[in-house]
Amino acid sequence: MSQFNSVGRRKAAVARAFLSHGTGQIIINKKPYEQYFTVAHLRDNIVLPFKLTETEGKYDVKVNVKGGGVKGQAEAVRLAIARALLKDDPEYRIPMKPLGILTRDSRVVERKKPGLRKARKKTQFSKR
Repeated sequence: MSQFNSVGRRKAAVARAFLSHGTGQIIINKKPYEQYFTVAHLRDNIVLPFKLTETEGKYDVKVNVKGGGVKGQAEAVRLAIARALLKDDPEYRIPMKPLGILTRDSRVVERKKPGLRKARKKTQFSKR
């Protein structure tokens, strides 16, 4: 029984996915993924690599995810699953690459600068 693992990151979230051939159950932080991600479009986002490669129900997935918010975690999980699928069969790259699922989204929150309210927002100018 072979197992494939990979890491996915998005914003401050880090996900480690462990794929093995099985019945199609997805466990995230010891909970079913439907229970962990309650928003429907985030659940669809997670199973997107399986839909594109037509492998729904063929793999069991266990994911450890930490950091960030709900959306960042969901996208980190998606990237980790996509990368793990590639380790099993490099042919899966063909349907996933055009949609950008294999690309790490490196955008993160810009740091706050001293003397400003946020990263770029300044205080309101007062003439008098």
